Amino acid sequence: MIRLIGYFFGLASVLALAVAVVVAIYLANVTRDLPDFAVLSSYEPPVATRIHADDGSLMAEYARERRLFLPIQAIPDRVKAAFLSAEDKNFYNHPGVDIYGLGRAILVNLQNFGSGRRPVGASTITQQVAKNFLLSSDQTIDRKVKEAILSFRIEQAYSKDKILELYLNEIFFGMNAYGIAGAALTYFDKSVTELTIAEAAYLASLPKGPSNYHPFRHPDAALERRNWVIDRMVENGFVSQEDGADAKKQPLGVTLRRTGAHLFASDYFAEEVRRQIIERYGDKALYEGGLSVRTSLDPKMQIVARKALQKGLLTYDERRGYRGPVSQVDVSGDWGAPLAKVAGLSDVPEWKLAVVLAVSSDRVDIGLQPATEAGGKVAAERRTGKIMAEDMDWAYRSATGDRKTAKSPEGVLKAGDVVFVEALEGEGQKDRYRLRQPPKVQGGLVAMDPHTGRVLAMVGGFSYAQSEFNRATQAMRQPGSSFKPFVYAAALDNGYTPASVIMDAPIEIVQGGQVWRPQNYGGGSAGPSTLRLGIEKSRNQMTVRLANDMGMNLVAEYAERFGIYDKMNPVLAMSLGSGETTVLRMVSAYAVLANGGKQIKPTLIDRIQDRYGKTIFRHEERVCEGCNADGWNNQEEPTVVDNREQVLDPMTAYQITSIMEGVITRGTAAGKVKLDRPVAGKTGTTNDEKDAWFVGYTPNLVAGLYLGYDNPAPLGRGATGGSLSAPVFNDFMQGAVAGTPPGKFHIPEGMNLIAINRKTGMAAVQGEPDTIIEAFKPGTGPADSFSVIGMDSYMAPEEILRTSPQANEAVTSGSGGLF
Repeated sequence: MIRLIGYFFGLASVLALAVAVVVAIYLANVTRDLPDFAVLSSYEPPVATRIHADDGSLMAEYARERRLFLPIQAIPDRVKAAFLSAEDKNFYNHPGVDIYGLGRAILVNLQNFGSGRRPVGASTITQQVAKNFLLSSDQTIDRKVKEAILSFRIEQAYSKDKILELYLNEIFFGMNAYGIAGAALTYFDKSVTELTIAEAAYLASLPKGPSNYHPFRHPDAALERRNWVIDRMVENGFVSQEDGADAKKQPLGVTLRRTGAHLFASDYFAEEVRRQIIERYGDKALYEGGLSVRTSLDPKMQIVARKALQKGLLTYDERRGYRGPVSQVDVSGDWGAPLAKVAGLSDVPEWKLAVVLAVSSDRVDIGLQPATEAGGKVAAERRTGKIMAEDMDWAYRSATGDRKTAKSPEGVLKAGDVVFVEALEGEGQKDRYRLRQPPKVQGGLVAMDPHTGRVLAMVGGFSYAQSEFNRATQAMRQPGSSFKPFVYAAALDNGYTPASVIMDAPIEIVQGGQVWRPQNYGGGSAGPSTLRLGIEKSRNQMTVRLANDMGMNLVAEYAERFGIYDKMNPVLAMSLGSGETTVLRMVSAYAVLANGGKQIKPTLIDRIQDRYGKTIFRHEERVCEGCNADGWNNQEEPTVVDNREQVLDPMTAYQITSIMEGVITRGTAAGKVKLDRPVAGKTGTTNDEKDAWFVGYTPNLVAGLYLGYDNPAPLGRGATGGSLSAPVFNDFMQGAVAGTPPGKFHIPEGMNLIAINRKTGMAAVQGEPDTIIEAFKPGTGPADSFSVIGMDSYMAPEEILRTSPQANEAVTSGSGGLF
């Protein structure tokens, strides 16, 4: 018997040894290609880039995985407790694999075998870290063994808090949210520190299956799973019975965070910043790099700019009458459901979509678009309102602004038409609305600090939801006469004075058998006139003669120096603004005039920091001498050294500014701009009134805009920069400078102010009418005798290069010039 026992013992030993050898060989093979867990120490997950306005307000976030990294110390205990209760209650006690939990899971799965229930897992948080960071998600024995081995090794190399930090920042929560910080923002629009017990429990329930516990598609399952997590928190002693009971009474309370731009009216600005970051650092840096971008956007000024441009576009558009409904829906049954599917303008919240229910001679009954809940369900409430006949008076006009035969709503709207409406405010206006329509005409506006180049406001069109095309930076348009100040600046910088006299008379330019006859807007000529009058009254014939007299090569050099064009063809048609450029470039060029001739680099970005807070870009290039002193030892105050290039004589800059003040007081913008401070500016209108421009500035703010169709087409007779764009500039400036002290344009030292006759440019005698104080550089002054530049009626033939279809038309058709 003893020998038999010994025989079996020996056999068992051999078998055990064989099994051990097999296991050892298997483990050796499995561990041979195990990934290096040391990479966890240098964990850099894809992190969202956040863009802020100049006051710190969050403008936009960009990420492929919506994640913000949080150190474990910044995560509240109640949040950690929720995840430990849901995923691994013994996390702080096991060595990487929970043996007891594994045994329990095996027993439960054996009991549930054949019941159809989902198998219970026993992966610890450490095992999930090993799988998520180092392994695939294959459901194989090899992968599970590797996971266990790595878990033991990870536990030996890293602290429990470090492992939990990795887990909480990596896991996927659904809705493109990764990590606990991203999930808190995505689901509840709040920071992790603000999460309640109920909210933390719901987030802790998601990693097991985000789609299974979707707050809108599966609300009952989500609530049940959340409450289960709360019960585990109570059971594990993390939460009291009373607090747990209160938490279970709370609704899910999911409030989805909006994507895209978060700051009202900042969509165009944020999108331009996004493009610039990709251009500078690449796609991956934007969507994964966790950059912190501080922009130059002034949120209050941005809203003022948007309101001013929208008002100008609507004013013009409504003069052209009503173009028809947005869509049509059946109103014989429930009109709310089909109406809810029609896309509105999300960035114009004051406008609502409505369907016409009935039309009479004096009113229109409408049904307002019902709200759509976050899960896509249409709200049951149906609200109605009315549009009175007088609140859609503009819709009776034709495209030319004339009255249609229709005199009442019956000739304009019919039942089923989907239209935009805006609620009227004031006493007795309840449920009363005004008819609206998105304008077909568009435009762009930019406002800038002329001393730094910081773009303070940018509007790229009526609505970003209507069109994402940014007309402030992407639209290439002819600036027309708003380009003329740079022709005159080149002249004043090279021997001419504001009192130089040029012939304003018909002129012909012949080339290749074609004749170009630039004309003054409205026809007519003023005869011999000063440079000042040429700008104030925007005289084309004078400008062409002046450009010809000094040479277009000089004009091209100045246009490039100011950044209007990268390379300008030195042809006479360009002197009238026939080349194409952007609003941003024109505003930047005017900023040089406003700041006394200093070159500036326009920027939307003040500073960029990487994920660690290190500054990797700063717009400010000026050097501050003495700013880094350890302390004050009676030394001089630190000074900022202005190292910007002087691209224009400060005296020339002031002369042009003074002349453009005349544009406001008695020129093409007379009566259109009314501010409590000095302001200079210039109108611009292109061939056939296809674009209307205005660019101008006060001592501390420069702004410019254009109005026009995206596919250039005539705006109509009289649609000039003075009539259309100058009022928009005025509306913007009045709001932008409100509450700020008025400054004065700086007169350079040594400049002589002399009274002259506005027409002849010669010195004025005391009491002489039509006198003006003109600014002259040292050594210059009014002429002693009357001399006129360009007395010849015809100019020598010249080959004018075609720079654009519009310039070609101006040169070859014999039509009028650009005004």
